[in-house]
Order: sequence, then structure tokens, then C-alpha cells
Amino acid sequence: MSRLAEVFGAFLRLGLTSFGGPVAHIGYFRAEFVTRRNWLSDDDYAELVALCQFLPGPASSQVGFALGLTRAGWWGALAAFVGFTLPSALIMLAVALGAGLAGLTGVIAALKLVAVAVVAQAVMGMARTLCPDGPRATIAVAAVVALALLSGPWAMVAVIVAGGLIGAVLRLDAGTGQGGLTIAVGKPAAVTALALFALGLVGLPMLAGQSEGFALADSMFRAGALVFGGGHVVLPLLQAEMVAPGLLSDDAFLAGYAAAQAIPGPLFTFATYLGGLGGILGAAIATLAIFAPGFLLLVGVLPFWQAVRGAQAVRAGMAGANAAVVGILGAALYDPVFSSAVGSLAQFAFALACFVALQVWRLPAWAVVLVAGLAGAVGLAA
Repeated sequence: MSRLAEVFGAFLRLGLTSFGGPVAHIGYFRAEFVTRRNWLSDDDYAELVALCQFLPGPASSQVGFALGLTRAGWWGALAAFVGFTLPSALIMLAVALGAGLAGLTGVIAALKLVAVAVVAQAVMGMARTLCPDGPRATIAVAAVVALALLSGPWAMVAVIVAGGLIGAVLRLDAGTGQGGLTIAVGKPAAVTALALFALGLVGLPMLAGQSEGFALADSMFRAGALVFGGGHVVLPLLQAEMVAPGLLSDDAFLAGYAAAQAIPGPLFTFATYLGGLGGILGAAIATLAIFAPGFLLLVGVLPFWQAVRGAQAVRAGMAGANAAVVGILGAALYDPVFSSAVGSLAQFAFALACFVALQVWRLPAWAVVLVAGLAGAVGLAA
């Protein structure tokens, strides 16, 4: 199998099975690419997650894009994006065109419980690797405390920055010494990506009055460029773009958002639904426009980041930032992953069984998802 086919197949399976939202996706990606396929180390993976959390855009999709780029070049990045995004985009288009998700309540409940197990496994594994001593374990716990006190899209960014600063001050151990993840992006490509990002922010508003397509692209590009903190944060931005001007009713908006949270894959495909209300072309425009800013910024930043991260102070800072990422994942394990999925002792037992299947029996995540979905279909996850 070629590397390109390998990337597409892996991300397509994840796009079909990764329920639970952006934080759960980080857990699924770790299980697939760190534990199962050994594409990269926990240190490198956490560094990539931290970098994507710094940038606006869909963090889990940016991580996937970077993993595809690392494994199979630019076509690999495209394959990762298409594989991970296509299933949810097609479902959201179907919802926009009149189909519903009726009859899947039990399956969705079961798959949300699987997400609890997947994220719990990721927290345990990353904590073991990235918080091996007292200072880093304390940073992780402090990150949870900070997120309990802070709110808003900048909270996670602030926590990662603080973890990095503490790591640099304490001169934490720089990690495993494996050399770090190298992603082949040249500075000309980076400068081009940053120029395209700026052109989108400046040029699309000028073209918005020319057609509905340009207006839609402008709204989605701007929303994608301003979202920090993951897919859930895009809700108020898109509401301001679509509902406030009267382009869409509150009921239609919230119906689509509810559907987006009930399906696998990136929450940003909510944009597919919004554009799909005007037809297939609108769905395509909205989907590409909302993902583009995050990918352009990631490509624009990568070579400059890789040029400075080898410094000892930067590596020590990344050790602290990686510990903070563990804390962020731990906080999200409780809210929204656990709190939105587990409402009874029976559901907790179901999630615990999934965790044992993953952690003790070492079953692949896709197999656990499949069995849990079948169990949910017959009412065992209620």
C-alpha cells in the first residue's frame, strides 16, 4: 500500500468513527498514529497539538493535516483532510437538503460513551509520557484548575503559554531527545500561505457584494480565521454571520448545530450545512472557506517554528506546554466529554467497559466503536 493510500484510509476510518468533538479527536489520533502506527512519539504529538492550539482554526483538523503532510507530503495532507472531513460533510449536506438523524439516538449515545473511553486512555498515556515528574504533573493539574476558573476562547491558549513559560523558567527536561517532528515545509511555501491568508481576509470582503458565493466565502473565511479553542467556539461567530443579518432563522441554525455535534468528524462541517441550505455549490464553498484559514496559518508558521524550537530554552518551554496540554485534555475529559455522555451508572459502566477493551485488551478504537454502535442500536447504552 502506498503512503498516500495509507493516509487516506486511516483518516477516512477516523472520519467515520471519531465521535465526541475536537478533544476526543485528539485522543483518537493519538491511539491511531502514536500507539498503533508509531508515526511519531508522544512528545512530538503533544508539541504538534500545542502548536495547533495556538493557532486559530480547527485544531484537530490542523493536527490531521500536519500528520498527513509528514507522512506523504502535500498530497498526504490533502488526503488526510478529505478522508477525515468527507463523511461528516456529506452527512451535514444531507441534513441541509432535508434528511434527518431520526432513529439514531441510541447509537449516538453509545458512541459518545466510547469517546469518554478514548479520551481517558489518551489522558493516561500522555500523562505517563509527558508528566513523569513532580513539576510537570503540577503544571498539568494547575492547567485543570485554571480552566475551571477561566472561560472563553483564549483560556486554552493562555494555559499553554503559561505552561511554556513555567517550563522555560524551571528549565524542564527537554524530552526524549528523539529530535522532534520534522515537517517538510519550505519558507517560500510558508510565505505564500501567509500571503493567501492575508489576501482572503482583505480581498473577500471586497468581493462579497459581487455574488452570494463570494459573500458566503467571506463569512466562512472570516469565521475560520478568528476561531481559537476548537469547533465549539465557531458557534457565536457563525451565528453573527448568518443569523444576525437575517440570512437564517435561529431554529434552522440550532438544528444544524445539534446535528453537527451528533456525528463523527470535525465540527467545522457545520459550515457545510449552512452553505448546503443554498445547494451543493454553497456547501462546497462554505466547507473550503472555513477550513482554509487554519491550514494556511499552519503552513505559514511551521518552518519558522521548526527553526527555533531546537534551542534549549524553547525545548524546556515545550516540555511545560506539553504538560499543560495533558491538563487541557484532562479537563475536557470531564467537560464536555464525560458530562455530556454519562448520565447514569449504567452508562458509566458502558464507558468503563469500552475503556477496558481499549486499555487492557488492546482492541483498536474502530472495533470498539463498531461494537458499541451495535450495542447502542439495540438500546444497551440508554
